[in-house]
Amino acid sequence: MLKVEDLVKDYRTGFFRKKVRVLYDVTFSVRGGEVYGFVGPNGAGKTTTFKTILGFGESTSGSIEIMGGDFKDPDIRARMGYLPEAPYFYDYLTGEELLRYMGELHGIRRRELSRKIEEVLEKVNMTHARKLQMRKYSKGMMQRIGFAQALINDADFLILDEPMSGLDPIGRREIREIILGEKGKGKTILLSSHILSDVESLCDRVGVIVDGKVVREGELGELIKEVETDYELLITGVDGSILGKLDGLGVTIERRAGMTALRFPEETKQRVLRLVADLDADVVSLHPLRKSLETVFVQEAMRS
Repeated sequence: MLKVEDLVKDYRTGFFRKKVRVLYDVTFSVRGGEVYGFVGPNGAGKTTTFKTILGFGESTSGSIEIMGGDFKDPDIRARMGYLPEAPYFYDYLTGEELLRYMGELHGIRRRELSRKIEEVLEKVNMTHARKLQMRKYSKGMMQRIGFAQALINDADFLILDEPMSGLDPIGRREIREIILGEKGKGKTILLSSHILSDVESLCDRVGVIVDGKVVREGELGELIKEVETDYELLITGVDGSILGKLDGLGVTIERRAGMTALRFPEETKQRVLRLVADLDADVVSLHPLRKSLETVFVQEAMRS
């Protein structure tokens, strides 16, 4: 569905028009019918990548192919939907007027458009606010109507930049269900989000971008599988002297509800357990910590 190869993006800034590079040979692909998560720290290049794919800015070099063709082809672009990171529309329009305007831009016939407006308003739970000017919308309402306009043309390929932004827990759940529903209809979705638990629950594959470079890419399960497992040991009956004895073993110590929590990597597990036994500490529990995308994310961000 999407193939990005060696994408480079430079900006000119300041009085002397100094060149600043923000994307370095970005390469990744999105398969048809999957949800692909594009994650990274603030300023890593996620939105710049999306805007370049959408043709809102020219790349310095590299290639972009969508649906097997030129990403600038109007016929291909007509089959795409986009939710920007911070959606802003003409705020004197009502939500319904915005959707009608966007539908007309897509060339949807009037009768079909009326039906489609009803459908997407109900889908994003905004039927009650259809006649309200968008200047009176909350952040969450604006996010919902932005999602609705991305769906108005029944796009085959959706690009969603922070679709959960500004939503309460109920709204996040509803948007997750919509995304999974679109996937169930065979749609392809490329999304970014700082809410990594949502990425884990939605995405088939993930790309991690740090400082303008894609540093990891693959199936979510495989990325998480590669993470080394940390362990947490809860003990009682020790004093502050344990701190010095654990130096060099990669142990972090936290006082918690009258207990001492030790967190350490798998490679030092046996040494930590022997030391705790020598101290005659009482062991409350020992368990591996859940592997997660957050662990992968933090590891890659810290390496930069």
